[in-house]
Amino acid sequence: MKARLHQVLSSLRVRNYRLYFFGQVVSVSGNWMQQIAIAWLVLRLTGSAFQLGLTTALQTTPYLLLGAWGGLVADRFPKRRLLVTTQALQVIPPIVLWVLTQSGSIEMWMVYVLVVLRGVVNTVDNPARQSFVAEIVERDQLVNAVSLNASVIQAGRLFGPAIAALVIATLGLGPCFLLNALTFVFMIAMLLAMNASELHPEPVTPRGKGQLRAGLSVAARTPELRLPLLLMAVVGLFSFNFTVVLPAIARFTYGGTATTYAVMVNFLAVGALGGALISSMRTTISTRVVSAAALAFGLALCLAAAAPDLRLALPALLLVGAASVTFSASVQASLQLNAAPEMRGRILALYQIVYMGTTPIGALLVGGLAEATGARSGLVVGGIAASLAGVAGLWASVLRHRGDPMRPHFAEPS
Repeated sequence: MKARLHQVLSSLRVRNYRLYFFGQVVSVSGNWMQQIAIAWLVLRLTGSAFQLGLTTALQTTPYLLLGAWGGLVADRFPKRRLLVTTQALQVIPPIVLWVLTQSGSIEMWMVYVLVVLRGVVNTVDNPARQSFVAEIVERDQLVNAVSLNASVIQAGRLFGPAIAALVIATLGLGPCFLLNALTFVFMIAMLLAMNASELHPEPVTPRGKGQLRAGLSVAARTPELRLPLLLMAVVGLFSFNFTVVLPAIARFTYGGTATTYAVMVNFLAVGALGGALISSMRTTISTRVVSAAALAFGLALCLAAAAPDLRLALPALLLVGAASVTFSASVQASLQLNAAPEMRGRILALYQIVYMGTTPIGALLVGGLAEATGARSGLVVGGIAASLAGVAGLWASVLRHRGDPMRPHFAEPS
């Protein structure tokens, strides 16, 4: 047991990674706190599940339009310096939301503008932040570090909603935005506190022609990159948008409050945290593992959709959380390990495009379907899509490896 715990936490023995990890915990917790505050603000202003979907769509549309460019920027600049800049820019939208909400002058069009601005910054911040992990730890620690990084998101889901529920209940929505702005300042402090001599800077890509096409070409002809990206495209479009309907399920299906929604997200986060910690024990990730995780995610969503009441929905959300983070962490690890260092930003940007960039379409579809037929339908569609994608991925993986059982999971990038 002690040996397993040592394995799970191995990356945290690296000082720079510890600083990065805890900075991420605080920053992501603030992000989830703001997500809950925005969701409740939209419901308060409009009372519409469709408007929730539209807000999510606007926040993630920049990934679809600018995601590839953001990955190229991440490859062209030193990662730590770039992250300090993007984290500083992230302070602006929550500060403006705080001022507008506290003054009582907030309107929906203002929310739309601010979430779009935040999405634009994230097109650069996300691939830079994810690829920076490879500069902090050694290659044999990368799967562990990526999985622990996924656990950061789940820790944020755990702490953020709990803090949001407390702050909203006692101080109102506005302070949630102010606290989120301060978390970015904390992340900047952690980045600046790192020992630069202990980092492993990857080569910076000089300006040149055809660099975006080169990234697409490598992803298309490398099976260990292509299959995870295709699976994420399907799951990102239909399945990860289940979070769009959770506030509506909490309020309209179960007749709850912001606290009900926070409890649901907390159960989701506890399961996801467990899934991330289990994933961190792996040292390799195969396409079969990625496909099986997609199938498990789909089945868990179907189970949550079938739950007749909150008492049974909460355990189902534990399974949804565990399967969803296992899937996303497996995809990220596969891409990190199989991408050439000088292309890692562009490859991870493709991950963001198929994950976050497909969200605008999926969020509108799921939000509109929930408006027309009930919030549960968003879970059903996501469950079916992920299940079918997982089965297709397993079949494709079996066909690839048939007759060659000793074939290694990964090929070293050329």
